[in-house]
This record gives sequence, structure tokens and C-alpha cells, in this order.
Amino acid sequence: MGRTSRKRSTLANRAIVASAALILGGGGLIAVNVYASAGEGASGSPPGRTWNTGTQMSTIDCPDVGNELPDVPDEARWEVDRELAAMDTQITDAYQQFADRKDEISRDPNLAENAVLGPLKAERTASIDRIATAVERNADRPQGLDGLAPCSLRADDNNHDGGGYGAGDSQGQDAGQGNDQGADQGQGGDQGADQGQGDDQGQGQDGGQDGDNGQEQQGNGPEASDFVDIQSVQPNVDRPRQRRGASRGTFTTDCGRNENGKFNPDNVIVAPGVSNGAHHMHDYVGNQANDAFASDDDLANGDTSCRNQGDRSTYYWPVLRLQNGTAENDADADGGGKDQNIGEIQTPSQVTLKFVGNPTGKVTAMPRFLRIITGDAKAFTNGDANANASWSCTGFENRQLKDKYPICPDGSQVVRSFAFQSCWDGQNTDSANHRTHVAFAQDNGRCPNGFRAIPQLVQRIVYDVPPGPGFAVDSFPEQLHKPVTDHGDFINVFDDNLMKKVVSCINGGRKCR
Repeated sequence: MGRTSRKRSTLANRAIVASAALILGGGGLIAVNVYASAGEGASGSPPGRTWNTGTQMSTIDCPDVGNELPDVPDEARWEVDRELAAMDTQITDAYQQFADRKDEISRDPNLAENAVLGPLKAERTASIDRIATAVERNADRPQGLDGLAPCSLRADDNNHDGGGYGAGDSQGQDAGQGNDQGADQGQGGDQGADQGQGDDQGQGQDGGQDGDNGQEQQGNGPEASDFVDIQSVQPNVDRPRQRRGASRGTFTTDCGRNENGKFNPDNVIVAPGVSNGAHHMHDYVGNQANDAFASDDDLANGDTSCRNQGDRSTYYWPVLRLQNGTAENDADADGGGKDQNIGEIQTPSQVTLKFVGNPTGKVTAMPRFLRIITGDAKAFTNGDANANASWSCTGFENRQLKDKYPICPDGSQVVRSFAFQSCWDGQNTDSANHRTHVAFAQDNGRCPNGFRAIPQLVQRIVYDVPPGPGFAVDSFPEQLHKPVTDHGDFINVFDDNLMKKVVSCINGGRKCR
């Protein structure tokens, strides 16, 4: 299928600050001794790293307060979520200040602190205090959050090797390739020929490899170095061993490709009640009632794009855009151009939503309104701890990339895959950081202690875009559209009868729709 333009219808073990001093580097570049990382998961930089004189700063790096919150009482959850969303807006505004005044900042070593970082710290300090006060009304006041207020400038330190998930990479295994789901992400679907095609298809694809294929990168990212030729990536997907008693069935739900163009920049999981809580545009399939203000009742009664009307679940992810100079309808809107997301939104050529089993045993039903976020929309600055991006090309899906976009050869399409968490704590449909109530299976396929296996959602989204750089996923402005920030969101709104069928099919080893 061809490309289609769609129109919009709406840490903490973080680093201790090494130095906030700004000095003027050679050539008018800013040199900043930014936060020294406590580890890869804290900021994406090697431990203890600081930036040298002359390093070009490209974005703002702030500790993720939401990730570091202790348990938040239910009574305080709404207020805390709104305050965290306000902190995201503070970063977005500060990033815009930085971007607008980058030349001035390069000439004035104090301007970054006085005009950007200082005011941002003051705003974040006040927000953190309000969060602590909200928690304190119902529980002990959280300690140690004040140290998360300062932010820093950082370079676009694109020092990843573009390596994909594979053996020895716990993220790849946790993301579903380490249990029995590798084949169900698309590696074993229509792409059965992928293991032999790589060396045959790519002759003469030099236009994509060098980034000069007529597609001009626009906006604030990504860069050409964020792309890699998929044919240069070695196969890295391990298919796990099935054990006796494994749940081998699948259930596939057909909810379309968002042909009707439902978009908004909200995120009802992370920022309920906050318009533009995501600061990037989402594609929605399934439930049509999802926006920032949707209640569980709204979702239960909402229309659905799913063929089986018993599935009113909501599935959403950041849109993919061609950065080809074409202005989308949201060019002057929140979540679009106002948040540095520009270009022509692409309708997927294919969306597959498949629920699969567990390699060591049976699965149990998901609770209704279970919320799962996979991946980290702030992984560029947060680091890899919660990242779960997976990029590839049709015909090459035994090669997965987490921190690079793929350059696909002619005849091959870009693939985004999300293997969601497959273990549930048995009690909660959400948690304070929207993560700890669910978990990935361990390397041996079993759920962690205290968790039980549930049907695992595996999404596969395919796009027909021109080969080479020239496309990007929407992101928070300061995340610079890095591929590692890709993520997916899901709220289970299956009716009870259909969920029973899902569990029965998976545990019974049947392939159902």
C-alpha cells in the first residue's frame, strides 16, 4: 500500500551535579560540565561523564521525577499526575527558550543559567514541593526529591552503536524476544524469508546509506547519525525455547490502521485531565473515546474501531512523520508544530495487534482497565532503563534496532514493534509511576515473584516510507525525536466474555481472531 497523509481530527539514582558552571568554549560553543551520570540508566551517558570544553549543547536534561516517586496514595494520584504534567510543560517551555536563544547563549556564558536553567529549577522546586505536600496529606512526606530539581544542558551524544536486541541484552529479552514471542512480533509472520533476503536486496542502496536521498531532515531532529542501514546489522533476535506446559496460542484483534484519523496529544494514563499532556501527537486505534478527560466509564461506553465489538481497548503510540517540508494540519497546534513535531503524518500500511502466551505456563485474564505503558518517551535523557523501542524492516525482522532508525532497501518497509509487559502483580490496574504494577518476564520466561502471567500484547506497525533518513517519530521537544524514545500505550477494555476467549485460545494452543 502507498503512503497516505492523515489530517488531525485533535532518577533517585540520578546524577549528582558535577558542576553547573558554564564557560565559553572555543569557536563560540558552550561548554557545560553537566550532571555526571550515576549509570547508563540515569542519563544515557557512561558513569561519571562530563562534557569537555567546546561541546555543542543541543537539549535540556532533567531528572524524571515521576520515575523516582515512592508509592503515591490513591487520594493524591490525580494531583501528583497533574503536577508531573506541569513539569513536562516547564521543560518544554525551557527547551524552547534554549532553542530560540542558542546563539546568544553561545556568546554569553551566564545566559543559560540566568535565562533557562535557573528559572526552570525554581519552577521544578515549587512543583516538587506541591507533589510532596499532596503525598503528605495521606502518607509520609517523600524525602530526597529536592535533589531532582536542577536540570542541565547536554549534547546530542549519539555514541550508541545502533546494535539491536539480542543475546546478552536484557532489554531485548524482556521486550518479548526473550520469551516465546519473537516469532509473533512479525519475525515469524509474513516475513519468513527475512533471514535470507538481507544480502540480496541492498545492492545500489547507497543513496539511503549516506543520507543523501533527497529527503531533507527538518525540525529539531533526528540527525543522519540516528539512522543505520538495516543490512549492516547482524541478526540478533533469539527465539526462546518452549517449555512443557507453555501457552502457545494467539489471539489477534483487528482494529484498523487509524484510517479515520483519530489523533490527539493527550495521554490519559500519565496525564489524566491535562490537554497536551504528551506534547506529541498520538495515533489511536480501538476505543474512539480516548482523550485526556476519558474516564473508565467513557471508555467502557465508547465506540471502537475493532472488528470484534467486544474489544473496546485503546491502543495508541506516537505518530510517524515524513519530514519532507509538507505542513500537517497541526503545524500551529499543541502536540504538533508548537512542540517541534513537524511534517506529514503517515498512516501505517499495516497494524497487527496480537496477544500471545508465556513460554513456561498458562496465562490468566487481564483485569479490565489495566493500563500498560511500554518504552520510555524520555529515554534519550533518562537512559535505557525503561526503553523498549524496536525498529526494523520487512524482510529483515530478525535484526532489531533500539536506538537507531532503520534505512530499508527498496521494496522493504519500516517496522515498529512493541512487546508489552506480560506479568501483572495481581492487584493493581495502575501504579504511581505507571510501571511497577506490571513487569517483563525474566530471562527464563517466568514472571517475577508476586507476579502472574497475562496475555502479552505484541504490536507490529508497518510504514511505506521512502528509503533513507527523512522520517521521525513524534517526541517531547527536548527528546529530539530519537528512535529510542518510541513507546506504546494500552488500556484493556475487553468485555469479560471476550477476555475469557483470549485466555482460552492462548492456553489451548489455538490461533484465534
